[in-house]
Amino acid sequence: MTRVLVAAADSIVRVGLESIVRTSPELVVVGSSFNLATLAALIEERSPDVVLMELGLYDESGSEMVAIGALSGVAIVLLADDLQGDWTTEALRLGVRAVLSRSATAEEIVPTVVAAAAGLVVLHPKVFDSLLPVLPTNVRPFDSASPIQPLTPREIEVLGMLAEGLGNKIIARRLGISEHTVKFHVSSILTKLNASSRTEAVTLGARQGLIML
Repeated sequence: MTRVLVAAADSIVRVGLESIVRTSPELVVVGSSFNLATLAALIEERSPDVVLMELGLYDESGSEMVAIGALSGVAIVLLADDLQGDWTTEALRLGVRAVLSRSATAEEIVPTVVAAAAGLVVLHPKVFDSLLPVLPTNVRPFDSASPIQPLTPREIEVLGMLAEGLGNKIIARRLGISEHTVKFHVSSILTKLNASSRTEAVTLGARQGLIML
C-alpha cells in the first residue's frame, strides 16, 4: 500500500482530497495537515510515501514547501493555480515529483500519486511547456521500449483503469465482465510487462506510452 499524507489549509479541500485517495485500493491516507508545522511533524511521524498538497497551503512561491520536500525525501504531488511560475523549476530541481492544476479530477490525481510513489515525474501540460526552454533537446516524455509481449486492446483498457486506481470489482462492472476475467487480464498484463505489482505495471505502461497519466 502507498501511504499518502494530505495537506491543505481548507478543511473542505482536505476532506475532498482524502476521499479521492481512498477511492484507490492501493492508496491509504495516513494523516492530514493544515499548516507547515503540522505537516513537518506528520512527515516525520507517519513516514508517508507521498504528500498530496494544495500549494495554497502556504504561498504561490512554494519555497517553504519545497524545503520540506527536499529534506524529507518524500514524494510531493502539488495542486496549484500558478502552473507557469518560476517556483516550478526550483520545486522540480529539489525533488518534487508532480504538479497538477488545483482543479484536477480524481481520475488525474490518483494515477499521479501512484506514479509519484513509483518515482515518475508527472506534470500538467502548462508546467511542461514552461520548462521546454530549459530542457535538453533529447528529453522524451516516455521510454520507447516495448513490452516483452504486446498487450491486447482489452489489456490496455484494463491497464488504464488500473492507472485510475480502480479495483477488480469496479473494473468488472465497467467492462461488463466477471471479476475472474479481470484477474486473468491483470495477471496477463503483469506477465507481459514483467511487472511484480499493479503499481509497477502502471509505471511501465506509462513509460512505454501504452497509457497516459
